[in-house]
Amino acid sequence: MTDSLLKIDGLCGGYYNKDVIKGLSMSLGQGDFLGIIGPNGSGKTTLLRLVTRVLRPSKGAVYFRNTNVFLMGLKEFCKKAAFVPQDIATNFSFTVMEIALMGRIPHLGRMQLEGKNDIRVAEAALELTDTLRFRDKYIDELSAGERQRVIIARALTQEPELLLLDEPTSHLDIGHQIQVLDLLKRLNRAKGLTIVMIMHDLNLASAYCNRIALLNDGLVYKQGTPEEVLTYQNIEAVYKTVVLVNNNRITGKPNVMLVPGEKS
Repeated sequence: MTDSLLKIDGLCGGYYNKDVIKGLSMSLGQGDFLGIIGPNGSGKTTLLRLVTRVLRPSKGAVYFRNTNVFLMGLKEFCKKAAFVPQDIATNFSFTVMEIALMGRIPHLGRMQLEGKNDIRVAEAALELTDTLRFRDKYIDELSAGERQRVIIARALTQEPELLLLDEPTSHLDIGHQIQVLDLLKRLNRAKGLTIVMIMHDLNLASAYCNRIALLNDGLVYKQGTPEEVLTYQNIEAVYKTVVLVNNNRITGKPNVMLVPGEKS
């Protein structure tokens, strides 16, 4: 066993006795910012559901600091890892502070109410995400970008070592996308927070992630730095489309350009 923060070993799992993830293995070090990319149906969301224990694997294991996550108590696991789903809808109209305090549930005993320290942690998370000024507003009064930052604050209130996100910018405009990704990068650098994020935009993955895992048909096709993964050969092989890849003049990272099949 290695000293990886997160290790996935021969993982298989899916739905209705059919594996979507088919023997996938990878490891993640503390402080990494990993972007998971791949075409629709490649297994990205299923992988996160397996890692976060929403689904049980049919084979293989997921280890957090050398401990099988399925042998950990739920509260123990939720103190270590937090998940931000793609769908940020809430069924009831809670205030922003109430949403943030939900992240303290793993740290509370049965029927225990939040104390001063829990409120302090929630306020700090809201401050980090620039949403403390909304603390008394209802969540459905906020814009999509503001709501997404509140949901991230809730995850940070868990005080996790590992943050997993399923396409957190998919429903946001480009301005809100950059706000959310800049926030995550600051947390990654300043707090040493390890981040795993599913992304569809290859150029945003290139700009923000220090490591990328390209999935294809339930397996890792290629994992490494943006420069190692985002080559035209890898992209064309997996996405079945022609692209050009050059360096972004600002970031110095690979920049992927689509080549239209039809001329305008």
